[in-house]
Amino acid sequence: MMPRLFVPQALARQPWQVIVPLTLLTLFGGTVLYSAAGGRLQPWAALHVIRFFGFLVMAMLLARVPQPWFKRAALPGYGLLCGLLVLVELIGRIGGGSQRWLNLGFMTLQPSELMKPAIVLVLAWFYAMLPLNELRGARAIVPPLVLLAIPAALVMLQPDLGTALAISFGALVMMFLAGLPLWLFIGGGAAAAIAAPVMFFFVLHDYQRKRVLVFLDPESDPLGSGYHITQSKIAIGSGGILGKGFGNGSQSHLDYLPEAHTDFVFATMAEEWGMLGGLFVLTVFAIVLGWGLKVALRAPDRFSRLLAAGMVTTIFFYVCINMMMVMGLAPVVGIPLPFLSHGGSSMMTNMICIGTIMAVDRWARLRPPGLR
Repeated sequence: MMPRLFVPQALARQPWQVIVPLTLLTLFGGTVLYSAAGGRLQPWAALHVIRFFGFLVMAMLLARVPQPWFKRAALPGYGLLCGLLVLVELIGRIGGGSQRWLNLGFMTLQPSELMKPAIVLVLAWFYAMLPLNELRGARAIVPPLVLLAIPAALVMLQPDLGTALAISFGALVMMFLAGLPLWLFIGGGAAAAIAAPVMFFFVLHDYQRKRVLVFLDPESDPLGSGYHITQSKIAIGSGGILGKGFGNGSQSHLDYLPEAHTDFVFATMAEEWGMLGGLFVLTVFAIVLGWGLKVALRAPDRFSRLLAAGMVTTIFFYVCINMMMVMGLAPVVGIPLPFLSHGGSSMMTNMICIGTIMAVDRWARLRPPGLR
């Protein structure tokens, strides 16, 4: 107990049980990026670690924000990000065939990334304000669908199918957690299955259709559209149990593996660190997601519960889709792996999620025992 006397109370109350594993995961990601750059801290590894600690401070400050401030910021923040998405269409920077970024000088911002936690926040605010007896009416369905449709449509124009799916997934999970009737989701799933062929032929871009076809049969074009998935599976499989050793990954060092520092960073890691490295990554994510779910379960009210659960869902979607993608279990949709992939907007989004969950945890601890 004595050491606690010399630790500031604000630091002692931080959720170190999740901050420490996240820090270790980020430092591990830094070593992977260091290796992917050929043994250099620049341009990825050093910035990756610096960003994490900077955004960790941001998350700790976010955890101190009172609940009413979150509620007041929900709709204005959503509107601001929708405005930024429109701005992306007008003056956004083009990269990799897509127009997704705004150049702010000190960093390149991808507003669609920030819309992932923003849609969770605005829907948590909406359903917290909605009387429970109206959950089966049109008021519980139409406004959230409008709130979802605007950013999803703007993101699809960029085009960025992966982020649009992530925003939609977060919104639909929020609607489910809010208590909407199950038949709505069953009917929606049936409608989506019917609409999928129409979207495939008339809505998706050519490169997006190729990604779906390659997902179904990557070996049909191993040197073209199937190249990413094929090389990723080769890298993961060649790592074996213990990996080839730090700095010895041939797929990334010889440039066989595309996007080795972003979307396919897990394959870069698995080649050098093997199954043991993969288990470490999965263990940390299990700790983070498990902590988030516990916070959601003991949240003091409906708004807090929906907010924490939605932020956990956002992180889960990142992790699940990226890992399925690099192993050939999902189409390549450009979803980075949290705390391993290089990218400022992605790191900021995930740390906003972490900071928001920390805030809900603090609200629960500050609530009088008789009201919990």
